Amino acid sequence: MDNHAIVQHIPRLRRYARALVGDRYSADDLVQDTLERAWNKLHLWRPGSDMRAWLFSIMHNVFVNQVRSRRYEVEVRVEDLPQIAVRGTQGQNLELADVDRALRTLPAEQREVVLLVSIEELTYEEVSRALDIPIGTVMSRLSRGRERLRQAMSGAQSGVPLKVVK
Repeated sequence: MDNHAIVQHIPRLRRYARALVGDRYSADDLVQDTLERAWNKLHLWRPGSDMRAWLFSIMHNVFVNQVRSRRYEVEVRVEDLPQIAVRGTQGQNLELADVDRALRTLPAEQREVVLLVSIEELTYEEVSRALDIPIGTVMSRLSRGRERLRQAMSGAQSGVPLKVVK
């Protein structure tokens, strides 16, 4: 197998890692740890299976291990999130910042599923395999996560006010 089989997935791994941990440097560390483990365990990958799902599964396991060792703080308070300065004409950027903040308020289990299904476009079955959870759990977490996002984006979630920019 050539290096390109793994390398082509790095942008998606970086995007997912950034959404999981919140900052570019920690995300890059998570991607590096994931790639290192994938390279060392490449003999365990089954040719013909989905390399992308396999890499996301490895990243999930690395992330969980790091959270358990308290390397990353998963619980994020909205007031701790950095405020992004943008011009009033950049409505799309403001909306993306609001979505990012709302995503960070989700429990890690829901955030992972929402990101893998919505952003990475994995099927429920692929997410189930990557996170090693039943498909019903994937669907339940996705449903609860989407509902919490709707509430957060509409400002209905108590205790999590989103910044209103005029």
